[in-house]
Amino acid sequence: MSFSGQVKEELSRQFKKSRHCQIAEVAAILGFAGKIEGQNGEEALRVYTENLPLARKYFLLLKDTFQVTASIAVRQNIYLNKSRTFIVSVSEPAAVERILQAVKWRDGKKGDIRPCGVVSQRLVQSQCCRRSFLRGAFLCAGSVSDPEKSYHFEIICTTEEKAKQLIEIINSFSMDAKIVIRKKSYVVYLKEGAQIVDMLNVMGAHVALMDLENIRILKEMRNSVNRKVNCETANINKTVGAAIRQVRDIKYIIDTMGLAGLADNLQEIALLRLQYPEAALKELGEMLDPPVGKSGVNHRLRKLCEIAEELRKKDGM
Repeated sequence: MSFSGQVKEELSRQFKKSRHCQIAEVAAILGFAGKIEGQNGEEALRVYTENLPLARKYFLLLKDTFQVTASIAVRQNIYLNKSRTFIVSVSEPAAVERILQAVKWRDGKKGDIRPCGVVSQRLVQSQCCRRSFLRGAFLCAGSVSDPEKSYHFEIICTTEEKAKQLIEIINSFSMDAKIVIRKKSYVVYLKEGAQIVDMLNVMGAHVALMDLENIRILKEMRNSVNRKVNCETANINKTVGAAIRQVRDIKYIIDTMGLAGLADNLQEIALLRLQYPEAALKELGEMLDPPVGKSGVNHRLRKLCEIAEELRKKDGM
C-alpha cells in the first residue's frame, strides 16, 4: 500500500463523537464527491468513489450521524479490470432532505442554498470542525507522496472557488498552502516536509505522522553526513592540490638556483615539504625546530611559490 493509501486508511477509522464535526466531514465528502440525482421522479443522494476507505467511512458516518442506512453498489470498469467505483446511495426522500439540510445544501423550504465553494462557512467555524472537514476533503480528493522520494501534499478541486475556500481553511492552521492549475483542475498543495507533518496532525493521521517524521530524521541525518563528507573531500582536494603546487615550485627552485641561496627557514620548510608531500601545514609546523604555527608554515611556503614565479618570469616561462 502506498503512503497516501496508508494515510487514507488511518483517516477512514477516525470518528469524532461531536455531531457538528461529523456533519462537517459529511459536508466535505458531499462537496467533493456527492451528487443529487433523479430516480423514478424522486431524488437520490450519491457519492461516487474508487476509494474503499472513503466509501466505508461515508457509510458509517451516515449511519452514526443521521441514523440512515445507505446502499452500496460496486461498478466494475470493463476496460480497466482493476478499476472499481463504489456508489453509496441514499434514496429515501426524508433522509435525503435531512442530510441536505444538515450540510446546508437545502433550507427548510427545500430551496437550493448550496455554497459556491465546498462547504458553508457556518459548518467550519470551530477548529475541530475544520479538522474534520479537511479529513473528509483529503479522503475524497487528496494524496501525499512517498516521503522517501519527495515531500508533496495535495487536494484537487474542480473549481477555483473550492480551491480558495480550501486554502483559507488550511491556512487557518498557520500553514502556507498554494494553488496550481493542472489541466482543468485547481490543485491546493503543500511542499515542505514540516508543513505536511502539521497537516497530518491536523487531520488526525498520527501513525502516518510518526512514520513521516522518522523518514525525515533519517533523510536529514544522511544529508548531514553527505555534506560533511563533501566538505572534507573538498578540503582534502584543496590541500593535496596546494601540496602538489608547492612541491613543483620547490623542485623548480632547486633546478634553477638551488636551495643554498634561500634563507635558513625557507630551506628547512622546503626540505620538509619534499620529504612529506602529503603532510598538512599543522603537521609540517610541528616537525620544525622550534615548532611553527600553521600560519607561519603557510607564509614560508607562499614565499617559496613567489620565488619560483619570479624565476619563471626571468626564464621567460
